[in-house]
Amino acid sequence: MAGSYTKKEFGVGPEEQTLLKDSNGTRIVNTKGAEPVRLSPGWEGTNRPDDELNFKGVTMDQADLELNPPKDRLNIILFIMLLHGIGALMPWNMFITAKSYFVEYKLSENYTHVNSTYANNFLSSLGLGAQIPNVIFNWLNIFVTLGGDLTTRIVWGIFMQVLIFIFTVAMAMMDSSTWPGVFFWLTMVSIVILNTANGIYQNSVFGMAAKLPGKYTGAVVLGSNISGTFTSVVSLLAQYFAPNPRTSAIYYFITALFVLLACFDTYFALPINRFYRYHQYLYEKESKKKSEYSSNRPPLWKVFKQCALQCFNVWFVFFVTLSIFPAVQSDIRKSNPDFIVHEDYYPTLMCFMTFNVTAMLGSYLASLFQWPSKKFVILPILLRALFIPLFLVCNYLPKDVTASQRHYILIDDDWMFFAIAVAMGITSGYFSSISMMYCSSSVEPQYASTAGMFGAAFLITGVFSGILFSYVMPIIVKTFG
Repeated sequence: MAGSYTKKEFGVGPEEQTLLKDSNGTRIVNTKGAEPVRLSPGWEGTNRPDDELNFKGVTMDQADLELNPPKDRLNIILFIMLLHGIGALMPWNMFITAKSYFVEYKLSENYTHVNSTYANNFLSSLGLGAQIPNVIFNWLNIFVTLGGDLTTRIVWGIFMQVLIFIFTVAMAMMDSSTWPGVFFWLTMVSIVILNTANGIYQNSVFGMAAKLPGKYTGAVVLGSNISGTFTSVVSLLAQYFAPNPRTSAIYYFITALFVLLACFDTYFALPINRFYRYHQYLYEKESKKKSEYSSNRPPLWKVFKQCALQCFNVWFVFFVTLSIFPAVQSDIRKSNPDFIVHEDYYPTLMCFMTFNVTAMLGSYLASLFQWPSKKFVILPILLRALFIPLFLVCNYLPKDVTASQRHYILIDDDWMFFAIAVAMGITSGYFSSISMMYCSSSVEPQYASTAGMFGAAFLITGVFSGILFSYVMPIIVKTFG
């Protein structure tokens, strides 16, 4: 072995005699059966290959990172992942929360002086235009390298979203009262482009976070849940401080623009951070070792089989949540006239604000502890399906359905409805977070990024399938009362 010397190798001679005696001529080592003298025993004891022991192919910075593993000082990387989680769901939350701007202002009869169906069809068209490309490109991003590596996909994904929000602000400044049809279709095209870019960006962000410890994937999910609360608060502030809907929309969409620019800037700050560089180095090192025995492309089927259970958990959590929120929950009416929340603010506070705040709280709890284990977490996730009938037997009055037509309103207490809504929001945030964490940690470390991308694809598929299933809820109520 390199760095090991014995008496046999040197032979008997004056050099050996000198080495084995002290200054007084006393022998200090018994030459019979002498043990090897090892150099740098701490490093040799790691049983690393000789090339690695000699730092072959390793820079001084990488060697220093491995000898002195850094910590995430001040949780900077955690907050950056949180910010990217906010940015990942920003387009969907921004457009869905701006319902009043599109439906009650830009496409309304009072503004256009035309009685058209554009306002009535806006939300359904928005859902399809946003989620179909998002689902398609989330899945394509796994099987096809769209636009290169993660850096290229994230940078171009954010850049395209910035351009679309600039276009949306410009459209808000224009007087479109004489061309509502053109405005509607231009908005739909921009939504398709926006969510195509967002599908690639969102999927890549989870792939990026999967290279880090599990709580950083949880931070992205937490950021996604904060995004809804953030947009709701921004919408309220914009409406309060702006003199009219046009100015309010400009302030609102410019805020989204600044958030995306912050995501853009912080992504380029990541390589400067020693903690991120350390985990990036570990990931590349594991990938390089694996590539010596297999092709560079990760075995997708093998990775999927290892994380399939957690992918199902991710899908089912979001399927149940989006089946209820916001379509069903926003149509549950006030039961008691004396309830503390005014009827005008009932949907805003009892639906959007309640869900977004509690989902954010649930995601935060997931960063503190994870229970149950990977094997048994599916049990409470499946039990969440009970929320669907629970919300349907509340005072749910979809369009064209009156209270007199409902025969099975079993929960007509506002506080009881609030308690159910809180439980639904907390469990949605908590189980979505730990399922995504478990997804990345269910595979070998070098495949964590691919597993994270699978999880993100199932997440958006759960959102899309939940939205589609929500269209069945009014039919169930009209059919069975």
